[in-house]
Amino acid sequence: MDVFYKIIAMLGGLAMFLYGMRVMGDGLKSSSGGVLKAALAKVTANPALGFLFGMLITCMIQSSTATIVLTVGLVGAGLLDFRQSIGIVLGANVGTAITAQIIRLMDLSAGSGSLLYFFKADNLAPLALTIGIVCIMFIKNEKSKKAGGILVGFGILFMGLIYMSSAVSTMGDALSGLLTSFEDNYFLGFLSGIIVTGVIQSSSAVVGILQSMASSVGVRFCGVFAVIIGVNIGDCLTTFLVSRIGAKPNQIRTAMVHVIYNIFAAALIIVVLTIGRGFGIIPDSIWYASLNSGGVANVHGLFRLVPALVLLPLTNVFAGIAEKLVPDAPVEEEDALIESNLKELDSRLITNPTIALGQVSTLISHMADVAVHNYDAVSQQIFTYEAKRDERIQQREELLDRMADASNRYLVDVSAYISDETDSRNADFQIKALTCFERIGDHAVNMTDDIKALRDNNSELSEIALRELTIALDAIKEILTVTTHAYKNGDLMEAERVEPLEEVIDDLIETLRGRHINRMKQGKCDIYTGIQYENILTNLERVSDQCSDLAVFMLSHSNRVAIGEEHKYLHELHHSDNAAYQTMFQSKFAKFFGQLDALREEEEAGTITVGAAQAQMKAAAEATEQAKEKEQKAAEEAQKKLHEQEVETDNRDSIEMRAKELKDKITGKAAKAEKAGKSEKSEKSGKGKSGKEKEKEKDKKKDKDKEKRKK
Repeated sequence: MDVFYKIIAMLGGLAMFLYGMRVMGDGLKSSSGGVLKAALAKVTANPALGFLFGMLITCMIQSSTATIVLTVGLVGAGLLDFRQSIGIVLGANVGTAITAQIIRLMDLSAGSGSLLYFFKADNLAPLALTIGIVCIMFIKNEKSKKAGGILVGFGILFMGLIYMSSAVSTMGDALSGLLTSFEDNYFLGFLSGIIVTGVIQSSSAVVGILQSMASSVGVRFCGVFAVIIGVNIGDCLTTFLVSRIGAKPNQIRTAMVHVIYNIFAAALIIVVLTIGRGFGIIPDSIWYASLNSGGVANVHGLFRLVPALVLLPLTNVFAGIAEKLVPDAPVEEEDALIESNLKELDSRLITNPTIALGQVSTLISHMADVAVHNYDAVSQQIFTYEAKRDERIQQREELLDRMADASNRYLVDVSAYISDETDSRNADFQIKALTCFERIGDHAVNMTDDIKALRDNNSELSEIALRELTIALDAIKEILTVTTHAYKNGDLMEAERVEPLEEVIDDLIETLRGRHINRMKQGKCDIYTGIQYENILTNLERVSDQCSDLAVFMLSHSNRVAIGEEHKYLHELHHSDNAAYQTMFQSKFAKFFGQLDALREEEEAGTITVGAAQAQMKAAAEATEQAKEKEQKAAEEAQKKLHEQEVETDNRDSIEMRAKELKDKITGKAAKAEKAGKSEKSEKSGKGKSGKEKEKEKDKKKDKDKEKRKK
């Protein structure tokens, strides 16, 4: 039964460890954002810096397992990239050995007077829990509460590690004999190191056992080197198994790199020792040397430090192996597109602001699509709640935050190279756009919180409230569609359509609030449900406000509205007789308030059909989906037609080129023939002329002969 209770205790420690890791990760994700990510990116800018950082942290907290687990948590929170974490992992391996050396030299095990003793996990965990709970319960500040959540998660994580270790600590005496039982069988010694470290879950503890045995009965180098190699492997296997539970692919890869590196390091040590022993480089005086406590610590330190320095340049190789062993989880097409666009923010383009701003504009256009998709999903959640859809909404929100952070940082980098006024105005416009779309995403997530609150309280909106909400949702969807179209295409005519629609939405939301308050007064709706309904309406109104802000900024960006006078423009527009504005306002007012009046008549007649709102929303969703499919099909056909035209043009050009070549050939041959004919005629002409000359000469000769005869 004693073994059973120890297993239960160890599982309890594991549960605390996993829960603490999640709490700490969530706290880091919600509070730190881009600031901590930027700081960590600088610290881990190259493997050497990451190596030193990991070594330093491990020296402080005296646990390589804890350092690597924290690193895995940071990767999961998106504050560290997978490849940035590799240097930290290698540094953590060395840090744990340096800690053993410092402890030996300073004799920290004898007392608690050292500053380094303060950083032991046994002391840090309760301290972090204490400070964390004080921040959460007694300091009325949102930042303090978030910091307290991180500290509590940190403390729970370490308490879980301590609890797991204490559950098996009594087995140390029984296992210590196993470590030195295989002096003549190196393979079994290697396995014993793996097994004992896996059980005790601390390489420092196992090395400590070896040190105590070296001090009491003495050990030899040939009897412990294989055990120490096994200790290094066993240490990383435990960390890997624990860290991969419920982890993302990049987190698993980070833990996997720890295993891969230690396997390479073990192989390197074995090869060096085999060659050294085989060629007599390592003499018997070293091979059979007796080691004291310090000697064991030195061997452990060398086995950690030397492979790390040799293998540090191979971090990309380790990363490649881990990526092959741990493939990416299947991703949504939307996510893959976003990842592709994030990679297109090339730092090499920042010296050319015009091109760089174009890249940012493309990414923000995808932000707009993601924000609209999230709004559609939230609208469906109001009528038909699905946990999987809710999870996807949260994933999209994380994507929006990533895109906003990446775009913002990129725009800051580009701004240093902007000298042209047009580029400067464009950069301001892009910052405004990414802010608006990011906030639209936030309001959509806020609505999911209100929907969850209703479900948790077993409350639901009345059918009439849902029908009214459907009208508001349709109006918001329309203004979102107009705004995103205006932004993507730079369409100022579309931008001018936003403000009258926003004014109609303001009136509509205010009317719906009043109607719902009347229902609460009549006892048709309880207070709690009314509060959540009000929250949903408020978030819808704020989505509309963001659309209005972006549209007005577009108009000011194009000089249709003076910069800095946007509020004056809106005030004058709302109180003017602008024909286009009034026509659009009246049209949209008639559309949405006409639907509301028809619904009021149904309510008064008592003909409200239960489930009609859900059916109406479903029909709207299907219509939207059909419109998307139709648009996609039209785009594909247009692309196909364009391709056919290109092929036809290419064929026509090819035919014309061939005809020209043929014509040139024919013309060339004709020219040659004509030239040859002229040459031949010339030759014939030459020959004919010489014959006449000969006849003349003969005639002259005859005449001379006649004259001679006469004489």
